[in-house]
Amino acid sequence: MAKIMVVDDAAFLRAMLKDILVSAGHEVVFEATNGQEAVDKYKTIRPDLVTMDITMPVMEGVEAVKEIRKMDPKANIVMCSAMGQRNLIIDAIKSGAKDFIIKPFHSSRVIEAIDKAIGL
Repeated sequence: MAKIMVVDDAAFLRAMLKDILVSAGHEVVFEATNGQEAVDKYKTIRPDLVTMDITMPVMEGVEAVKEIRKMDPKANIVMCSAMGQRNLIIDAIKSGAKDFIIKPFHSSRVIEAIDKAIGL
């Protein structure tokens, strides 16, 4: 079981991801609505993994990945993006994200990406 922070500005997508993760036996320890909130909470929560949306207000996902990786170079981050954000996904992977999942989420792909990122 991994402790996971879910970061997305859309409440229904956070809820969808949380359902998939919890039913796979993981624990969602925090839900952030933007990248800045994720960076701030990462310091105290230290989750095993972060799912990070790319397009969000305040601080977008790629910037948040860079900030989290500065604090914790071993941070496990999986990006979540809509179709057609290929360049942003490439930027995220270059910034240190381990994998990406495409919205709308398919539970088998979500679990595969999470397990791979945390080494299960």
